[in-house]
Amino acid sequence: MSGKSFFIDLSRCTACRGCQVACKQWKQKPAEKTANTGSHQNPPDLSAATLKLVRFKETAVGGDFKWLFFPDQCRHCLDSPCKLASDPVIQDAIVQDPDTGAVVFTEKTKGLDINLVRPVCPYDIPRVDPVTKIMYKCDMCLDRVRSGMLPACVKTCPTGAMNFGDRQDVLAMAAKRLGALAPRYPQAALIDARDVRAVYLTLYPVRQYHAFVQAAEAAPGNFSRRSALALLGGNAPRTRT
Repeated sequence: MSGKSFFIDLSRCTACRGCQVACKQWKQKPAEKTANTGSHQNPPDLSAATLKLVRFKETAVGGDFKWLFFPDQCRHCLDSPCKLASDPVIQDAIVQDPDTGAVVFTEKTKGLDINLVRPVCPYDIPRVDPVTKIMYKCDMCLDRVRSGMLPACVKTCPTGAMNFGDRQDVLAMAAKRLGALAPRYPQAALIDARDVRAVYLTLYPVRQYHAFVQAAEAAPGNFSRRSALALLGGNAPRTRT
């Protein structure tokens, strides 16, 4: 499988939020008014104005306190449930770039119901602008990539947590890094690497980071990739709660 991929190494993420800010700056997205929720995570969730969000989680692993960080974004699925769901309604409202594999929402998404698209995403990514009704998510900085540049989040990352390149090279990099970390972190894993273009390396069980890290670990009300694709076989769309 050719195209491009991200490798997101959580062992190197310091939650500096440089990726989050760079994404918002490049996409010219406005700031959001927020309130203190008791967490450093801000804003509290993805939105049409926040396409990349560093999630913070205080948790215990093996009896030890851990402060875990998860830079959340679209995974750019190889077989994209959101595109499969939308094509019968509005053809090419969601497109997949043939060169990179990037899954891109177009302005045609304003004709789609978010309750058709969001529930079939096993990572709970799609968001809709409440005014324009256009749906938004990470588009792999396709304009930058086509010009020979790195995605903004990767360009700005100071620690090497964010990586990007040709898919086979990125997967080889990820496998090598996993091999280096496995002796110290026996629960380390590459998440859904065969199915997505944004591959995360986790050190601990995925639910310790966030409810929607892994397709098969989707929280109640969400779907694994298999069940998401099965939903498209004719069942009525479900509204996420």
